[in-house]
Order: sequence, then structure tokens, then C-alpha cells
Amino acid sequence: MKAGIWIAGRYSFARKRFRVINIISGISLAGIVIGVSTLLVVMSVLNGFQSLARDLFTTVEGPVQIAPAQGRSLVVSDSLLAAIARLDGIESAQPFVEGQAIITAAGKSELIMVRGITGEAQRYMMKNTSRKHAYFSAGGISAGSLLAERLRLYPDQPVRLFSPELISAGLQAFSQPELMPVLSMSDARVESAFSLQKVFDDRYVLAPVEMAQNILLFGRERYSGIDIRGKAGVSDEALEVQLQQWITAHRLEKELRVLTLGERHRDMFAVMQLEKWASFAVLMLVILVALLSLGGSLAMTVIDKRHELFYLRCLGLEKPQFMTIFIVEGGLTGLAGTALGSLIAWLICKAQELWGIVQLPSKSAFIITAYPVSMKPGDFLAVGLAAILFTLLVSLYPAGKAAAIATSRSLENKME
Repeated sequence: MKAGIWIAGRYSFARKRFRVINIISGISLAGIVIGVSTLLVVMSVLNGFQSLARDLFTTVEGPVQIAPAQGRSLVVSDSLLAAIARLDGIESAQPFVEGQAIITAAGKSELIMVRGITGEAQRYMMKNTSRKHAYFSAGGISAGSLLAERLRLYPDQPVRLFSPELISAGLQAFSQPELMPVLSMSDARVESAFSLQKVFDDRYVLAPVEMAQNILLFGRERYSGIDIRGKAGVSDEALEVQLQQWITAHRLEKELRVLTLGERHRDMFAVMQLEKWASFAVLMLVILVALLSLGGSLAMTVIDKRHELFYLRCLGLEKPQFMTIFIVEGGLTGLAGTALGSLIAWLICKAQELWGIVQLPSKSAFIITAYPVSMKPGDFLAVGLAAILFTLLVSLYPAGKAAAIATSRSLENKME
């Protein structure tokens, strides 16, 4: 077997008798390099957009949330928040209120989402968006930019917000007068508009948590959930596991559950993952075409070296060793192309990450100016293993042909 590997190395770098074999081998190697580097760059850019979407979501929401196991609200006490905040790796635990509401302004009404956040959560948003002034104060709200444009909301404009459940409660009030005290709308004023992510910009209103509780008819200690943020270096998966273990240890499975960002926005992140792996499948076809050319060059090498194969057979090499020669030769070419392509992709992505060389076509339409990139070791490993695996599979046919020629009993054919 060692002799087969040594001979494969010699064949890989030796000049062939027919120049066309060298040309085809060079084209195959170039195709592998270009295919691997292009695929990794595309996957890194898609990872970058996915990371950007995650960062925009986590500006408003926590990457991990504790939500009620049943119903739409839970009681959040100071002792519960303190117990969660004491867990390792958790930076903050902030309650929030979120639900559907109706906003009316200047004769227009629309069904929206109200999200009530604490003062600390608003300061976190301001820090992450480099905003100097608060989004809202007591009695004020901040509307998504698309929503504000659609309803013509401007600063200091008075608006009214109320829960859709208030309508059904109003109908019940005719027979139950004791419900009348809760039939009130919340008056507020628009203080600002924010632009973060289309999901929020299109239908969200940010408000103080106390105002959101009044709008959505929550009690003072009832919230929609708790936003959990981890310390630097702590992954969302680690937070999820730790919180799930804590809930199980305290036997709170019937009251609380853990939700990740991917679960809350499953459709969006599923589409992003589909785009990524669809790109992987399509661009792997480019690499496969290059590998088929490699298979052709290996088959021509078999023909070119048929006399040497016969002599090697006379020296005692067996069929498995002949197959090893050409499988290893193809594998070396695939490994060299994959390594070089991966290096080129890493250099391109690193340059884009540091200097933003490739700019977005319309800077004013995006919150970033250049294409984002995020390199993941798993992507490089998956592409490298797939390319090398396909290389070995393509090498099987010429390797089998070489073994058949070398072990043939027709001496005349070998010595032509």
C-alpha cells in the first residue's frame, strides 16, 4: 500500500507524455479551486446576513426568552428575576409585555404589535443602535419607520391604543356594568420612529412596560415573558440548555418554557438556511463538473502509463495497489484544490470583513454599507469533506481501469 501511495505522488507531479493530459489536469485543479472558493464565499456572505438579522432581532428581543407554558402571560416576581440573573453566563433578565393592539391616529386605525420594555432594555437598545436620545419616555411611544410612514405619525402626535379584547369587553359591559372601569383607551404621544428590521419597522410600537400592560389588559405583575441575554462568549444554545435545566430542577415545566430566536422567527431563519444549502447544492455541481474533468485526465493517465503499469505488475504489485495509485492521485489533486480554494475564500472574506471592499448597491436602503461575512468552521469542513469525497468517488472508475489493464493476461496488449 505504501508503494502505491509513493507512486501516486510521483504520477501526480510528473510530466505526462501527452501534453493535453497536463492541460486537462490543470483545468480540473483550477475548477476545484474556483468552485470551492466561490462556494465558501457565498456561504459566508449568507451567514453574514443571517448574523445581521439575528443582531437586529436581539436589539429588541432577547436571544433566549422564558415564556409561559400555557396562556399568554405569567407572573414575574423580583425573586424570580433575581434567581435567573444569578445563573452563570447570564448578563440580564428583563420582563417584557407584547401583544396585538389597535392604534388610532388622525382618523386612521390599524392592527399593530405593542411591545412594552423596561428602562434597562431601552438603554440596551440605545447602546446597540448608537442612539443618544431615548426612544420614548413615560407616556410616549416609538413607532416603526414603515408604520409611521403609513399612518403619517410625526413627533408629539397624539394617538390612542387599545386591545382588541376591549371591544368584546365593551359588549359584555351592557350586561355586566362592573366591567366599565376597565373600558378605557390608553392615550399616548409619538416621540420617535425607529428603523431596525422590517418585521419591527412594519407593525411594531415600542412603549413603556407599564403602558403596554394597561393597553393589553395585563395585571401589574403579569408579563408576556422574560428576555434573557448572555454574557460575551456565551452561545444561545448554552443559554437554552442552562435555562431548561434550571426550569427542570425547580419543577417549573408546567409554568415556564424556553424559546430561542430561531423558534420565535422560524419562517425567516428557515428560509435563510434553505438559501444557504440550496447555494451549496448548486455550486457543488460546479465542483462536480471539474471533478469529472479530473476523472477524464486520470483515465488518460492510465492509458499513458499502461506500460509502466505492466512493469509494476511484474515487480509484484497487486490489484488493490494499482487502484490505490489512482485513487490517491485523484485525492491529492482534490485535496490541493480544496486547500487552495479554502485559503483563497478565507483571504477574500477576511478582507471583506476588515475593509468592506464590496459595497452594497444602494447604501441608503440598508443599515450597512458593505456585504457582511461570517466564516464558520463547520462550513469549511463540510465543503472540504464533500469535495474530497466526490474526488475519491470520481477516481474509482480510472482506478478500476488501471487495475484491469495491469492485471490483464494479454501481454501483447500491454507491450504495444
